[in-house]
Amino acid sequence: MVVGGPLRRKITAASLAGAVFAVLLGLIVPDPFGGTTPGGFLNAFTLIVPVYLMYSFPVILLFGVPASLLADFLAKRLASRLEKPAAEPVISGVLHAAAGLVALVYGVPAALLGFAADRLLRKRPAPGWQAALKSLAIPALVWLFFMFIVYLKELPGDFPALLQSAL
Repeated sequence: MVVGGPLRRKITAASLAGAVFAVLLGLIVPDPFGGTTPGGFLNAFTLIVPVYLMYSFPVILLFGVPASLLADFLAKRLASRLEKPAAEPVISGVLHAAAGLVALVYGVPAALLGFAADRLLRKRPAPGWQAALKSLAIPALVWLFFMFIVYLKELPGDFPALLQSAL
């Protein structure tokens, strides 16, 4: 089995899914500790997305990519044994969700996002190694974007009035 093409695609899918997962989780659970946050929802959201990204993306990349490769391999074999090639995406989706159960409540949505991103990327030509490695910048850029927002909110009060009115 040649792993190069699928591996590159899965790395790209993990980059996309990791960034989307952190943002969606930040929207759904902006304050994981259940307390009230000064500044409300938007403040909690911008503070928590980088944290979610720091903890979820390495797991999605280091566990999710190999698990996804295995799920696709097993789904293809099982679908061919059942002589139902059309069942392969369904079997693969179920296996992705099962692999996501390792991380309980948060793992299944992350695994299904990765599965969806991978299926969408299959419609395009397989990315090269350079494109796959460049895709790793997506979570980093999302992290930097949210950290920049946090930085802007924390600027000192003596910042020039012209710039403060723009914020």
